[in-house]
Amino acid sequence: MKKLLLAIGLFSLAGSAFAAVKPCEELKAEIDAKLKAKGVTSYSLEIVDKGSSAGKQVVGTCDGGSKEIVYQRN
Repeated sequence: MKKLLLAIGLFSLAGSAFAAVKPCEELKAEIDAKLKAKGVTSYSLEIVDKGSSAGKQVVGTCDGGSKEIVYQRN
């Protein structure tokens, strides 16, 4: 019985992790809307491969963690 409950718990955690995967364009649009709502101007958001942020601030990850969204002030 304990093993069954443990298995159900692990599967529910794994299921929520898979449900959290967002497409990059959708997440980028959400971040852009939040920045505009705060009055931030003169910035750029880029979708790059993970690990290639080149000194820019990472503000989100997408596509299952394989890509990053980076922020840079202009």
